[in-house]
Amino acid sequence: MDCRENCGACCIVVSISSPIPGMPDGKPAGVRCIHLLEDYRCALYGNPSRPKVCSYFQAEEEFCGTNREEAMKILWSLSE
Repeated sequence: MDCRENCGACCIVVSISSPIPGMPDGKPAGVRCIHLLEDYRCALYGNPSRPKVCSYFQAEEEFCGTNREEAMKILWSLSE
């Protein structure tokens, strides 16, 4: 499965404990990553400074559902 356009759920819901450029303490769950663009694409995609947790995440229906709202609900349920 490819990432769907205009989603970005993983860039909002998921916490990142490692430093991110511009976010030296990482990113708490529920906080929008500063590198998430207005069209919900990652500004660091393909950049070596992109956190490994982001690079390793693979879009799968199990986590991403069938639409953005479903992805947000699924990822929130996993973070509780």
